[in-house]
Amino acid sequence: MNYELLNPKDVFLFFGEINKIPRPSKHEEKMISFLQDFGKQRGLETIVDEAGNVLIRKPATPGMENKPTLTIQSHMDMVCDKLVDKEIDFTTDPIVAYVADADGKPDANGEWLTADGTTLGADDGIGCAMELAILDSKTIEHGPIECLFTRDEETGLTGANNLKSDMLRSNYLLNLDSEDEGLFYVSCAGGKTTTAIFNFERDDADKTKHWFFMEISVKGLTGGHSGDDINKKRANSIKLLSRFIYMEQQKMPVCVAEFNAGKLHNAIPRDGKVVIAVPFTEKETVRADWNVYCAEVEEEFHVTEPTIEWHMESTEPVKVIPFNIGGRLIHALQAVHTGVFSVVQDTMLGEITETSSNLASVQTEEGRCTVVASQRSSVMSNLKNMVNTVRAVFELAGADEIKHNDGYPAWKMRPDSHIRDVAQKCYKNLFDKEPKIIGIHAGLECGLFAERYPNLDMLSMGPTMRGVHSPDERLHIPSVEKVWKLVLEILKEI
Repeated sequence: MNYELLNPKDVFLFFGEINKIPRPSKHEEKMISFLQDFGKQRGLETIVDEAGNVLIRKPATPGMENKPTLTIQSHMDMVCDKLVDKEIDFTTDPIVAYVADADGKPDANGEWLTADGTTLGADDGIGCAMELAILDSKTIEHGPIECLFTRDEETGLTGANNLKSDMLRSNYLLNLDSEDEGLFYVSCAGGKTTTAIFNFERDDADKTKHWFFMEISVKGLTGGHSGDDINKKRANSIKLLSRFIYMEQQKMPVCVAEFNAGKLHNAIPRDGKVVIAVPFTEKETVRADWNVYCAEVEEEFHVTEPTIEWHMESTEPVKVIPFNIGGRLIHALQAVHTGVFSVVQDTMLGEITETSSNLASVQTEEGRCTVVASQRSSVMSNLKNMVNTVRAVFELAGADEIKHNDGYPAWKMRPDSHIRDVAQKCYKNLFDKEPKIIGIHAGLECGLFAERYPNLDMLSMGPTMRGVHSPDERLHIPSVEKVWKLVLEILKEI
């Protein structure tokens, strides 16, 4: 990929450099070192805090010293997902990108940048690239700025959660972690992750030779971000597989041997595989039911899942999860709510998703099965209710252990926001149209910043991306240039 051919050139050159650096969540050490060296080589004040966040300060350009300090912020880590047959080590290998058309097919004249079978890392590498381009420039006009690069946003918001309350000097923060050009985000959802563990000792189900083992799988789903995309009626591979097994359990005994689907706590799972055992006399019934079920689901999701793939085949006998535990597991997966739970009307933001839940992953090991589900809400009392609703399902199913992470708070909109007003004015002057003010159902680090800095006036924006958190991730190249122009204008006008 020749990033010099893309505009704005300086931004994309830094994005290319960033994509050479392995930076999976919780493994950002190489990116931290890169940022340290970058700041020191340019004589800029560079701080790395105990959590691994990097802050680089740059003085105002001559004549703008009296401007208020502005913090520009992005996160340095990326979601690492890939196609099933793609070989890559995200801890050592670079991201390989190419220019594509809207369908992701290589096209030198296309308007999209995507990666070869992996996530692209534009979330939030492109935000980091804009910050680096500003810090590197000798011609951009700005007041005092501090560029904050947080770590581990995607799997725990660790960096933002451990940011000290005396690190930032600014009363204004521009977050570059949103995914639709022309949309200004002024609030976000809070969230928690629920993990349920089922322990067991495996049984030898085939000792009577009356069981027939089958492997069933689904792949090719659209997937996406479990917050921002949860309202788009996309299929969840865990729900599709458990739904079929639950229906078969109403007809006959079904033993579960393996259930593996989903990889990330914040993504809608795209694929999954289950090994089950059914009575030998019922194998043809199951095959027929599977064919009918696949056709029905394809019709049900014909708009959002055009590339869904199904597979069923016989497989060798293996030890199974005890019948009663496997049954309770499937009951839980059938019952846990996945999708939008409620929407809310806001006088400024319109109709937005308020509360949701997503079954994110199921992983079976030798003696345990671990289920991860994430809950989100822009109203913290409703988040607590959604978490308790999911917990109650796992309690009824007899899970041996149920735990929650610390979560993150919602970010409430400020009715009087100076940075929002400045950004609106700049956008209208540049593009002769109004931006849309909106809230996002995904979590943003702004919620945690608001806890540490109650007076911090914040706005989140970014270029257009699609398929974020999946191998379909792609970045709209023209939108990067628009956002870049807008950021530079805000720097002058704030």
